[in-house]
Amino acid sequence: MSTTATSPHPSTGQQDAGRLLLIDGHSMAFRAFYALPVDNFTTSTGQATNAVHGFISMFLSLVESEAPTHVAVAFDLPGGTFRTEEYAEYKGTRDETPQPFIGQVELIQDVLGAMAIPAITAPGYEADDILATLARQAQEQGLEVLICSGDRDSFQTVTDRCTVLYPVKGVSTLRRMTPQEVEERYGVPPERYPHLAALVGESSDNLPGVPGVGPKTAAKWITLYDGLDGVIAHAEEIKGKAGQSLRDHLPDVLRNRRLNHLLTDLDLGLTPESLRLSGADRSALARIFETLEFRTLHARALRTLEFADPSDHGRPEDDGPLERLAELQVAVLGHDLAPGALSAWLAEHLADNDRALGLDVVGSLRPVAGSAEIVSLSDGNRALAIDLTQLSVEDEAALEALLADPQRPKILADAKGTWHALTAQGLNLDGVIADVSLAAYLCRPEQRTYDVETLAQRWLGIDLASLSQDGEDEEQPAFDLQSLQADAPPRAALDSARRAATMGPLLTALEAQMADRQASELFTALEMPVAATLTLMEHAGIAVDDSVLAERAAELDSRVTRAAEGAFAEAGHELNLSSPKQLQTVLFEELGMPRTRKTKTGYTTDAEALAGLYAKTGHPFLAHLLEHRDAIKLRQTVEGLRKAIASDGRIHTTFQQTIAATGRLSSIDPNLQNIPARTEEGMRIRQAFTVGEGFECLMTADYSQIEMRIMAHLSGDQALIEAFRSGEDLHRYVAALVHGISVEEVSAEQRSHVKAMSYGLAYGLSTYGLARQLGIDNAEASALREAYFARFGRVNDYLVSVVEQARRDGYTQTMFGRRRYLPDLTSDNRQRREMAERAALNAPIQGSAADIVKRAMIDVDAALGERGLSSRILLQIHDELMLEIAPGEADEVEALLIEQMAAAAQLSVPLDVAAGRGRTWREAAH
Repeated sequence: MSTTATSPHPSTGQQDAGRLLLIDGHSMAFRAFYALPVDNFTTSTGQATNAVHGFISMFLSLVESEAPTHVAVAFDLPGGTFRTEEYAEYKGTRDETPQPFIGQVELIQDVLGAMAIPAITAPGYEADDILATLARQAQEQGLEVLICSGDRDSFQTVTDRCTVLYPVKGVSTLRRMTPQEVEERYGVPPERYPHLAALVGESSDNLPGVPGVGPKTAAKWITLYDGLDGVIAHAEEIKGKAGQSLRDHLPDVLRNRRLNHLLTDLDLGLTPESLRLSGADRSALARIFETLEFRTLHARALRTLEFADPSDHGRPEDDGPLERLAELQVAVLGHDLAPGALSAWLAEHLADNDRALGLDVVGSLRPVAGSAEIVSLSDGNRALAIDLTQLSVEDEAALEALLADPQRPKILADAKGTWHALTAQGLNLDGVIADVSLAAYLCRPEQRTYDVETLAQRWLGIDLASLSQDGEDEEQPAFDLQSLQADAPPRAALDSARRAATMGPLLTALEAQMADRQASELFTALEMPVAATLTLMEHAGIAVDDSVLAERAAELDSRVTRAAEGAFAEAGHELNLSSPKQLQTVLFEELGMPRTRKTKTGYTTDAEALAGLYAKTGHPFLAHLLEHRDAIKLRQTVEGLRKAIASDGRIHTTFQQTIAATGRLSSIDPNLQNIPARTEEGMRIRQAFTVGEGFECLMTADYSQIEMRIMAHLSGDQALIEAFRSGEDLHRYVAALVHGISVEEVSAEQRSHVKAMSYGLAYGLSTYGLARQLGIDNAEASALREAYFARFGRVNDYLVSVVEQARRDGYTQTMFGRRRYLPDLTSDNRQRREMAERAALNAPIQGSAADIVKRAMIDVDAALGERGLSSRILLQIHDELMLEIAPGEADEVEALLIEQMAAAAQLSVPLDVAAGRGRTWREAAH
């Protein structure tokens, strides 16, 4: 957040009692809504969250930068206030509330509730009156006050101990309105700002001022006549047109002054002291952020906020993990332990082969490009941190033997990354029995951070960061370090040793939780084995022909240039096609196109709006503009792929196992799951992915309509089951049933709409979301939904029963037993409840599909090994697997692949698998 520097506050003669942060909830929520595009902040269930995200991001920035001790947020209530009773037109010119904004204030209030931040309202009054009352009371009690508001009426509250943080750009840049700043900008001190506003009016409140009187004239009069009362008293003496205008509109001025005066004596039933921060509820915050799908913001909140609960389970007992960890004996190779002594130390202290070792690695955990700097081992009583640069030849041999020993059980976090880091140093890793990150993910899939520090606090009540202060924090004892040298051991080594020692207690706590959630078998039979398969896939990577990507980049450069030139020709001049302001001028002023949705900065030029505009007008400028945007997006994809090519000529993506609550895998650095598959440009990019040296071809195999097959199986709908058995194109067949026509009569649009309907049901898509996706109105989308359910009634029954069952149980469950807990199904908040209901529809189907694909990966990998084949799995793209085929193995592998994938689950309809092969990814498509 950008703010101007804070000046020291002059002494008031009172002891500083703290700092109160007050926020105008509706004002800042609206600003956040218009600052962030709706398209970029919409959940998978169709709920817009841009206002929520912007508001909470601003709030966390304020907590970080201002360090308040007391906080409250004031909100307006629907209906009128005493101001509208006097003047019905008050704020009457404000636009109708945008549809995507509706419900977001309630979601903001839910987040604030989880943070234990009071959300205050007062019937008949505005949020400004609440803020003014609390600001007065707080200053009387010695608190410093900050008011964050986009309403200029708040300037009248500014004093030497009350500053208004006024947004000048969205909600990310705030100006500090001090007494000096107000007077410099408006020519009057803060207490007289409402005098000025009474004269010049306030358009946002629909309060007209004196015609012909601007801020400079009003400020001059106020200064000359010592305030508004003096101006009114001397109105007859003021000459010229301005004076006459003042006299003609004195009733308006008096009304404005009555209405813009903020009340400071409301009976709110609370005091500023009751607004002292008490600590957020960690579990409640995790639930609401999961519902909103705020991953990065959740992690930021965990770093920024104080919490009332140190973990999900309270403080440990006296002999618990914290105490054992505090008494941990730590040795650091190269500091406490001389190089060359590692083998003897291991034999003396960690020789118990039955005792699992916690393992932690410091370094880069990326495939191929990984590196290890520190390796730490612990049996829970002792820990050893090893700086790999200090290893002697004998030390390295001893460490390698221990790490590679399959009989010595090891517990760690991020098993894939650890394997990559160690392999890069020439160290083999075997004997991994548990990855605590995966275990925690199965227990709480809604969480977004699974590092050891977070898990230790969440599940053990241990703040590892506090322990790292080596005794500076008296509440948590420091390590008892037996140093051989006078200087302190390296902090990174001690932190790593502490994490290694935490692995065992973490696994114990998580095993109990997995048992409660009946997730133990899912952990041992699915998540851990698939992690091993993914590790080898990441290490193998996929070969890429950079010359093909270079050719694609050049072609896309040309496309960008041609599209820009075409757009310039249609506009009649050059412009920045990425500038919303310039586009607004061209589209709506110069070319006279129909206006799109209005925003604070004009009319939106986002992708959805432009596509809709093009569908209406067919204007060639829009065709060139959309082509320009598409080409730039594809060019960025190609550039990202080229940068990701490793020295071995292959791209090594990282598969994330703990991101999606449904169990789906995602791919990053780079994302190989989002390369378009159904467009010519996407296929031209896929042409660059090729078979590697020593292999014969690539092979792909995917499930046909797996989500719909799972829907048919779970619902038992005979019409849908028969659709799969008919041999016809599924979506054409279903469209024929829905519309009561023959398969031959189904149009391309009807097939497309029914396909979107079918998959929308599987993904919990709302009627509103379906309408947006298809570009039709809500009534048409609702009619399509009703027609669909009229033909597939058991599907409707199933979807209703899923939500009802989840509401009773508190969770949904996949065919493999993967649970997703949804406490918001019983929430009093309608928006949160509806989001949870859509998630309940989504999780069993999408989660079952993800589990089936994981099961298939494990079985295919195992079958390849059992048969002694050299072919290997390279990629998983949701319901598709890609393999690199060794010479002479293609036919056998294809049969194996189809057999294993089809047998990954038993459904009432067959799991249809199709395979293809070729030298490139494009050629292997089928």
